[in-house]
Amino acid sequence: MSTMTWVDAAAVDDVPADDVVGIDVQGRDIALYSVEGEVFATDNICTHGHARLCEGFLEGHEIECPLHQGKFDVRNGQPTCAPVTEAIRAYPVKIEGGRVFLSLD
Repeated sequence: MSTMTWVDAAAVDDVPADDVVGIDVQGRDIALYSVEGEVFATDNICTHGHARLCEGFLEGHEIECPLHQGKFDVRNGQPTCAPVTEAIRAYPVKIEGGRVFLSLD
């Protein structure tokens, strides 16, 4: 049984409510989303057009790519509308002491 390694990624206060921010975590381009009081994390690069998702539009649990308007579910990285067909990687998140921790394993 493997245990998750948690990386301190950001302060909870750095992720505005119902918005998305891009951050660098150990050399990875990560998007953090705050939706209804929960924080989610995915890769920040769209699998379709190589655009940064943090520059897109967050509506509910969907992030819209700024390039071709494809959408992903921020909870699991799954595509929710064309032209996106390939999922982005979603990362486990935990909140402790006002900090956002990610498991990048």
